[in-house]
Amino acid sequence: MLLFASCVSKKEYLALEEKHKETQDLLNSATVKLNKCLSDAAAANARVETMKDQLADMRRSNDALIKSSQDLTELTSKGAENLEKSLESLRESNLKITRLQDALSRKDSVTLAIVTSLKKEVGINDPDIEVNVEKGVVFISIADKLLFKSGSYNVTDRAKEVLGKVATVINGKPNFEAMVESHTDNVPYSKPPLLDNWDLSVKRATSVVRVLEELNVNPEKLIAAGRSSYVPLAENDTAENKAKNRRTRIIVLPKIDEFYEMIEEEMKNLSEGN
Repeated sequence: MLLFASCVSKKEYLALEEKHKETQDLLNSATVKLNKCLSDAAAANARVETMKDQLADMRRSNDALIKSSQDLTELTSKGAENLEKSLESLRESNLKITRLQDALSRKDSVTLAIVTSLKKEVGINDPDIEVNVEKGVVFISIADKLLFKSGSYNVTDRAKEVLGKVATVINGKPNFEAMVESHTDNVPYSKPPLLDNWDLSVKRATSVVRVLEELNVNPEKLIAAGRSSYVPLAENDTAENKAKNRRTRIIVLPKIDEFYEMIEEEMKNLSEGN
């Protein structure tokens, strides 16, 4: 030092010392900045790693969404296909129902026309004669007192007048049949050769059928049926109720085979896409 002091003046020494201090301050400042940069770099690296992890998670989520979307698209496609098949089946069913309803409507229209015709042509205002429709079938109900004497199966002249008008209507409907259905009360009947109420009801039905045949009704269109006392309109507990139960019904109905042929034809048209 003494040697150095002897070589450098005090003024130069102080200047060098001041320069050294400035250099040291710059070094300290640089060190602080360096440490801050290193800290910031470490924090940035940490954020980068975090963002990498987030990016990886997002990629996995995106892949999962893409797969879900593909699965959903496939399911939606299958669902749409199944729905279309269901709708097509429903449309076919509705078309069949519509065709059947049309066929039934045509049948009902014809039936209504018959009722109107019968009421007009029979033209008898008599409480013992009724013309009505039950479940699409025309019924002409005639009290037995207009057709037969008590306990008899021979048709009266008054009945022949009524049956003559019914025959006119039946003859005007070539595609229909007429079933004569006879009913009795529950009073036991036994007059040889008839054994019971079954025999009496059947015999009365065949007697009416024979009169209709005499009135030029085609016998191929006629059906005779006896129901005995087993389908009463009222309890057989009074004379009035028994009189109600003694009746003959003439049922005018389309030929069943022709009606079913009409239905089958509609089904055939459906299958052929007509």
